[in-house]
Amino acid sequence: MPAFPDTRTLLLTAALIAFGALGGAMAAWAHLPMPWMLGALGASALAVIAFQDGPLRDYHFPNPLRITFIALIGVMIGTQASPELLRDLAALPVALAGILVFILVAHGGNTLIFHKLGGYDRATAFFSGTPGGLLESIALGEEAGADVRILTLQQFLRIIFVVTLVPTALSIWIGAPVGSAAGVAPNGGIPPETKDFVLMAIAAAAGLAMARVIHMPAGHIIGPLLITAGFSLAGVIELHLPFWPIAVAQVVVGTSLGLRFLGITASHIRRGVVLSALSVAFMLIVGALLSLALARLTGMELMQLLLSFAPGGVTEMSLIALSLAVNPALVSLFHVLRILMTVGTLALTARWFGLAGPRG
Repeated sequence: MPAFPDTRTLLLTAALIAFGALGGAMAAWAHLPMPWMLGALGASALAVIAFQDGPLRDYHFPNPLRITFIALIGVMIGTQASPELLRDLAALPVALAGILVFILVAHGGNTLIFHKLGGYDRATAFFSGTPGGLLESIALGEEAGADVRILTLQQFLRIIFVVTLVPTALSIWIGAPVGSAAGVAPNGGIPPETKDFVLMAIAAAAGLAMARVIHMPAGHIIGPLLITAGFSLAGVIELHLPFWPIAVAQVVVGTSLGLRFLGITASHIRRGVVLSALSVAFMLIVGALLSLALARLTGMELMQLLLSFAPGGVTEMSLIALSLAVNPALVSLFHVLRILMTVGTLALTARWFGLAGPRG
């Protein structure tokens, strides 16, 4: 059992989360994409820069708190699944094959960009190059000995570039704001009931327990996600959660991850921005080509496919789909499958290349 945080740690944690919430609120006020996570991350990173030689020198964010909210994010992603999606899933084998092709091509190309052009070691390049699964990549990369500072920087730069460029480009193209900038939130208009929060807590606890028993890779998020999605698809439970728990969870996780930037230098950031720009451009081109091909093969809407292949956050891509009335449930399903398939292929290929870390 981890030791209970002392009073100093609790006070610093509360102050950092409050500062992260302020950053999230400012990002939301500015209509930035994915505001609560990225705003909290930015605020937390600023705190690290300002106080890394002071009160934050020996500070460690309480891991049980971080794990709890990661599990809740897994539950929230799982709630996007519904029994109706099974019919769509059965009709989309070609599209699912396209997701796998995207993952393999994007990951391989990104790894070469980070290793050959960026000069990162094999483990850092490999886990920095995943086209999704931010939390899972960081967790597995840390076990494999990757530089977590660089890995966190590159993964968040990927999301920052994608969730900034895609909504901005679509907003310019369509002539109206989309995604977070449109103020849309999944299930935001459905009043929650007490049982929804009870079921959310049960699903999170059950998912964490299952992940621990079977040693599931990145199980803190995938375990609760699978438990919730399974029960949702079976029609056993139907969770209606407002947006504020999503925002709170993103603030906590964003704040904790922002602290990983301790020791990041300006040269790291400059190199990371250039490499991330190349990586994201490569992934968006691959996704666009696959979208065009699959639109011809399956008759699916091109916009839906473009959103499904954009390697950004599940929440943000779903919000954009809601703004455009482009089957947000199916877009969410594609992104959940992308995360699951990325984690699965990541675990397999990591062992193949000898990059798997110790379990436990």
